[in-house]
Amino acid sequence: MKLKRALDIVVSLAGLLALAPQLVGIAAAVWLYDRHAPFFRGLRVGKGGTAFHMLKFRSMRPDAWRSGVNSTATSDSRITLIGRVLRATKLDELPQLWNVLVGDMSLVGPRPQVVADVALYTDEESKMLEVRPGITDLASIVFADEGHILAGSDDPDLRYNQVIRPWKSRLALFYVEHASVAADLRIIGLTALALVSRERALAGVAQLLREWNADEGLCLVAMRRAPLTPFPPPGSQRVVERYREMATRTA
Repeated sequence: MKLKRALDIVVSLAGLLALAPQLVGIAAAVWLYDRHAPFFRGLRVGKGGTAFHMLKFRSMRPDAWRSGVNSTATSDSRITLIGRVLRATKLDELPQLWNVLVGDMSLVGPRPQVVADVALYTDEESKMLEVRPGITDLASIVFADEGHILAGSDDPDLRYNQVIRPWKSRLALFYVEHASVAADLRIIGLTALALVSRERALAGVAQLLREWNADEGLCLVAMRRAPLTPFPPPGSQRVVERYREMATRTA
C-alpha cells in the first residue's frame, strides 16, 4: 500500500525532527543513570518472518536479557528507576519512529514479537506476519496495562500466553483483514485518545471491531469488561500449558 508507506515516512520523519531535542534529552538521562548505552536493540520478527532490530530507550538493566524472560510485569526487578517512568509514559517506544522511517515497521500494525514467541504461532497467527509490525495497534490500546496484568505472576511468559496472547492475536488478525489507511488513522486517533480517556478509547476500539463484524465476546474483552481468563490462541483448541520448554524447543 503506497499511501500507507507514504504516511509512515512523512509522520515518522516529522516526528523524529520535531522530537529531536526530547530524544536527545531522554538518551542522555538514560546514559547518566548507569553509564550504559541508552538504546536497546531487541531482535524482533517482522513482515514475512524477516528479523530486524527494534529500537527502544533502554528501560532495564544492561544484563536483563540473561534472565530469559520475555514478558515484563510492572513489578519486574530488571526495570530501572528511570525505566519505570519511560514505560509508564510509553516514551521508551519513541525510537521506533526510526524503524518506521527505514521500513522495518509501520505506525500501525501488530506489535512485533521475539523469535521464541513467533515460533509458537499457530498457522492462523502466522497471518499477522503478512503486514509490517507497528508502533501501535488495537491491542496496544486494550492491553496498555499489560505489565499490571502480569504483575505478581510466578511465570509472566506463561500468563501472557494464557490470558493476553489469545486476545492480542485476535485483535491483530482483525486488523490484518481490514487494514487500510482509514483504519490506521482511526487507530492512531484512538491511541492519542487513550492518553486522555482510556475508557473512551476502549469504547472506540469496540465500535471499530463491531464495524468489522467481530463477535461480541472479543468486543467485551476489548472494552475490558470480560475477565481475562486462560483461552486458546487463534487456530488452537487448547490453552497454552507450558512456555519455557516449548520456547526452548523451537528456538
